[in-house]
Parts: sequence; C-alpha cells; structure tokens
Amino acid sequence: QVQLVESGGGLVQPGGSLKLSCGASRISFSRYAMGWYRQAPGKQREFVATITSGSNTNYAGSVKGRFTISRDNAKKMVYLQMDSLNPEDTAVYYCNTNINRVNYWGKGTLVTVSS
Repeated sequence: QVQLVESGGGLVQPGGSLKLSCGASRISFSRYAMGWYRQAPGKQREFVATITSGSNTNYAGSVKGRFTISRDNAKKMVYLQMDSLNPEDTAVYYCNTNINRVNYWGKGTLVTVSS
C-alpha cells in the first residue's frame, strides 16, 4: 500500500514562508506525478500544484508565482515551497498521487496564516 506522509505545517504570519515536505514509500516514486491539494475550513479540497515524473509543473491560479513544487526522486520526496502567504492560504495541505486510476492521499499537514 502506497504511503504518503506530509510534514512542515505550522503557524506563519501573513507575508511569511513555509516549506512542506511529503515522503513516499511503497511506490516506484520516479515514475509518477505527485501533487499537493488543500482543504480550507468549510470548503472542498482543491488543487494546488502538481509535478510530473519529468518535473513539469502546474499550479492553481491562486498560488502561481508564490508557491513552488519540486521533487527529489532519490529521497522519494516532494516539496511545496510557499512564499508570500496570506490568510486565504490557511488549510490542511495534502500530498497526492494517482496510480492506475487510484488516488492516494496523506493525512495532511495544517498551515495557518495569521498575525
């Protein structure tokens, strides 16, 4: 069973930065696209960013230019560097991959942007 474990969440002031990490296990990591999603209180889970096996990236419009997704295939890690954070970025952030049309999710890490 694929396992994804997020870390790096916390409390940050508006305008600040945070870097999330996601470690993957039981997966041929380099073969698959990886993604980050988020779910704010009272809202549906939404797409944030994705990175393909070839390291092509795609971002939601709301985070483009502020967030950067990257991966380290040797470490089986995917990262989300978040800059210029604002209160609207407050959410639980989830790591995701889709293998053979099956979605796998981590348990999430909470990011709170507040002064």
